[in-house]
Amino acid sequence: MAEKTTTIDKVKNDTGLPESQIRIFTDRINSINEHLKINKKDNSSRRGLMILVSKRRRLLKYLQKRNLNDYTSLIKALKIRK
Repeated sequence: MAEKTTTIDKVKNDTGLPESQIRIFTDRINSINEHLKINKKDNSSRRGLMILVSKRRRLLKYLQKRNLNDYTSLIKALKIRK
């Protein structure tokens, strides 16, 4: 997961950037999704997934307002929107 963020980010170890946080959240969301495919009754993980999705959604909203070009390139790179 750390390799993905360092190769794409503008600054190597800056996990404070919204773009970096969105990438980290997306990786965690994907791993929890895989976990939930196997463990369908794990409601605590499902709750954690919902929290992560809402955090990512708020960061995407912020990034869209702040810099539309970065937003569009990020959602295309991560394949998270239409």
